Amino acid sequence: MLVNINVNGKKIQQEIEPDLPLLDFLRANGCYSVKRGCETSNCGLCTVFLNEKPVLSCSILAARADGSSVTTLEGLQEEAEEFVAFIADQGAEQCGFCNPGFVMNAIALFRENPQPDENEIKEYLSGNLCRCSGYEGQLRGILNFLEWKNTKELKGKEEASCGK
Repeated sequence: MLVNINVNGKKIQQEIEPDLPLLDFLRANGCYSVKRGCETSNCGLCTVFLNEKPVLSCSILAARADGSSVTTLEGLQEEAEEFVAFIADQGAEQCGFCNPGFVMNAIALFRENPQPDENEIKEYLSGNLCRCSGYEGQLRGILNFLEWKNTKELKGKEEASCGK
């Protein structure tokens, strides 16, 4: 079966087997941030954006993505760059295996709700498995990032109102 999938802005036309998971299609095309963890849609390691919505690529066939746009962490480097430093600062990437899934879901959260509270963050990220850190580091990193972002935006508004 022939599929046409836009992956991180690059059009890929490829002959695939009808039962090929999107996860395997992406990894075969160089998207190594997409990880295989549980293969039961429970760990979040394979999170990607399908037409701008977060999905678990282990539970979607590549054929279902035909004609769609798929974005992996490789395609979100600029958006993720500032945020991941806050996760690393908290020691929350001990082995780093879960990081791409966490980052993808955090970006989805920030896009949907730019000012989430602690409970909303926990709820949104509850589908991500991390065996190393117990999630507290990721939570602190997200909260610190949001505080920094709010301060940066407030400072920008103040400078704009002062005519600088």
